[in-house]
Amino acid sequence: MSSRTSRGLAYEPLPCEDIDIACEGDLDNDITLRDTNYDDFPDRQLVEQNLLRKVDLRMSILVLIYILNYIDRNNAAAARLRGFEDDLHLEGQQFNTILSILYVGYTLMQVPSNIYLNKIGRPSLYLPACMAIWGFISILTGMTRGFLGAVCTRFFLGFVEAAFFPGALFLLSKWYKRRELGQRTAILSCGIMISNAFGSLLASAILDNMDGVMGLAAWRWLFYTEGSMTICVAICAIFILPDFPTTTTSRSWLTAEEQALAQLRMEEDVGADDEIECSKGGESGLKQAFSDWKVWWLALAMTLLNVLLSFNAFFPTLSATLGYSSTVSLLLCSPPWVFATCVAFFMSRHSDATGERFGHIAIPLLVGIAGFMMAMATMNTAVRYLSLFLMAQSYTSFVVYWAWVSNSIPRPASKRAVALAFINAFSSLGNIAGSYVWPKSWGPSYWNSYAICIGSGALCIVMSWIFRRHLVQLNREIEARKIEEGVNDVTYLL
Repeated sequence: MSSRTSRGLAYEPLPCEDIDIACEGDLDNDITLRDTNYDDFPDRQLVEQNLLRKVDLRMSILVLIYILNYIDRNNAAAARLRGFEDDLHLEGQQFNTILSILYVGYTLMQVPSNIYLNKIGRPSLYLPACMAIWGFISILTGMTRGFLGAVCTRFFLGFVEAAFFPGALFLLSKWYKRRELGQRTAILSCGIMISNAFGSLLASAILDNMDGVMGLAAWRWLFYTEGSMTICVAICAIFILPDFPTTTTSRSWLTAEEQALAQLRMEEDVGADDEIECSKGGESGLKQAFSDWKVWWLALAMTLLNVLLSFNAFFPTLSATLGYSSTVSLLLCSPPWVFATCVAFFMSRHSDATGERFGHIAIPLLVGIAGFMMAMATMNTAVRYLSLFLMAQSYTSFVVYWAWVSNSIPRPASKRAVALAFINAFSSLGNIAGSYVWPKSWGPSYWNSYAICIGSGALCIVMSWIFRRHLVQLNREIEARKIEEGVNDVTYLL
């Protein structure tokens, strides 16, 4: 049995490394760690740079997918400005129900989806297939004739869209180290803000130029066009998205040396026992995730954060309170989200560089709360438009929070897959509640809506601070074990 090296130390492979570990999904028996000689890295830095460049290029399509994901999810808000409610004869809270029902399906599907993704190990097929289906459902939304049809299509849209975001986070966590993950998660999450910025421009162009074409209302063309775009990108994604580092398909675009290093990097970052722990004691990832109180705490904090961020689905409505036409209102939506994208990118890079998470979450939330207070205080057009910029940048907290979640549940992989999906699913309850935070009867000031967002943001900050204090204590215990027992375990980012 040949020896291996990790961090310069030679050791013999464990017997359990010679098997195809079930929790890792569809692994190839020929690609096991025991067959790899990690001494064959004469220039590791160069190999690692080439590896990251290739992975980054392939992962970049996730941003485009996420942009389309949010465009398809939020296009009802733009359609509302051009007759969506009137043509479907919606009354009372029916429009809010159409928005919220998406998150019911979204919540139900996420955990089963990530468990299945971890099992099959083929995100290059699974995620694009789901994407093509939700694009088709988006097209069907444009064909609806009443409230019931719209509710059904929106429910199934959320049901299928649920596969993407937790699946994408899990895929990123299989390729990137913890200190690399924040920036990549930020770039992915910036897709939300980019979709809000340019989705409004796209919606404005479609709604202005397609009204009456073939006898159809402009809002129907909005769903047809954006759904068709999603299907086209899904087909391309099949050939671009990577699978997990251990699958045979990675051989087609990585050298043997790069593939071996991709596996070693994950070992070094989360510990050599990452996958061995998966089957330790016979515990499933589902049981391990649900028995960890950190998962529940983070899920509740993210729920509060999503309530605060519920203004996103009503952004065109808030822009319309400035008193301009529907076209101008949609165009005014773009600059705040361009600003928010820049802030999120800078803050996430700084968070990665400093290894600090809590401050980079709390500061944007506090600035966002200031924006809500400005909007509550006056109906002045300039002040309220400035407040939209401050509100939009609070999405930075969402971006950094997901990096913190991934860092705080580093292993094993099966637990991480379930935890990411469950936290995203549970936090969708905040989206469901948030859909009813902005009723028309509270407009145009929406004073009560802003007050609810402020309260949710404040509670989220408090919960995040308590969680940080807990991680500080855990890090002290880890450092103590290092000194007393020589256990080289990973510490948590704060």
